Amino acid sequence: MKPGLLALEDGRTFAGLGFGAEGVQTGEIVFNTSMTGYQEILTDPSYHKQIVTMTAPHIGNTGINPEDVESERVWVAGFVVRALSPVVSNWRSQIDLYEYLRDQGIIGLTGVATRSLVRHIREKGAMRAAIAHGDAAQDAAALVEVARSSPDMSGANLVDDVTCAEPYNWTQMSDSAWYSQHHYDGEGPLIVAYDTGIKRNILRMMTDRGLRVTVVPAHTTADEVLAMKPAGVFLSNGPGDPAAVTYMIDSVHDLLGKTPIFGICLGHQILALALGGKTEKMRFGHRGGNQPVKNLLTGVVEISAHNHGFAVTADSDLHGAEVTHINLNDNTIEGLRHVGLGAFSVQYHPEASPGPHDSLYLFDEFVDRVKGELAARD
Repeated sequence: MKPGLLALEDGRTFAGLGFGAEGVQTGEIVFNTSMTGYQEILTDPSYHKQIVTMTAPHIGNTGINPEDVESERVWVAGFVVRALSPVVSNWRSQIDLYEYLRDQGIIGLTGVATRSLVRHIREKGAMRAAIAHGDAAQDAAALVEVARSSPDMSGANLVDDVTCAEPYNWTQMSDSAWYSQHHYDGEGPLIVAYDTGIKRNILRMMTDRGLRVTVVPAHTTADEVLAMKPAGVFLSNGPGDPAAVTYMIDSVHDLLGKTPIFGICLGHQILALALGGKTEKMRFGHRGGNQPVKNLLTGVVEISAHNHGFAVTADSDLHGAEVTHINLNDNTIEGLRHVGLGAFSVQYHPEASPGPHDSLYLFDEFVDRVKGELAARD
């Protein structure tokens, strides 16, 4: 392995050994507290333009398999770990993490003091960073300047980078070894899913419940969606600043009250903005599979998976929508619903992948709303 270096815009640097691709990449430095699931994290489009640090110390021991990826490619800008496992031991693995990142053109760093790095991010906040593997890792001062000259996440519309080019139908269900309910027969209610960086397991959660899903690009207008006569609309997760995705906000505003709407993560933020609310950049965000969220409607605490650096502001005027979930770590808004307009959303990821399954009931709730819409039409 050749030398590697992570440089932050505030001048702090962290040395390690490089793996994967060589060169220099920039992005926002963030951390994820999941114990497992690095493969799903790497391929989640919500991590576009972010350098992800794993807090779990031992990464790579289960290798990589083609079944668990959440999209067609790796989206992270860089990957930082304490210790890259020299051994892969998993019957499903087809390639190790080193080779995978190399083939995908992504820089990884191992041997980094990740506890110190994560503490620094928690104290100073997520910031711009540059990661280097090879010759570029020799000049720390130059790498800091590279970090400082890179784009900031605030105001960044990254949805255009990750959305699909054309509409497509999704028919794949979950592996029955992991999820037991399979009802898809191609005859169920039609859902239009906006792709702002959608994860495959979200789509599987809907087909598992008998829904027909057509995925559309983020620039699809409300009129184009309504012309498809969907029984419901889904707003997906995705990267960047939600306030910068103005065309999506306009489309969702025009869809409100005309069809049931369910949003996750960025989709939750877009819904809030369409309702008249506001969003803000968080200090270091929520990323991991162990976040406690309280359902204010039931009083139940759900352990949930998160990946977001923006949040709906507490003083937002949501024009009749109510807060349904809050994060018990910092009281940020984690869920909304507007009964009159038939829309609801959560900031976290009920589909997990990786993460716990406490919140899968939200997909069942969406199905109930969709069936109610169809019954109302009849």
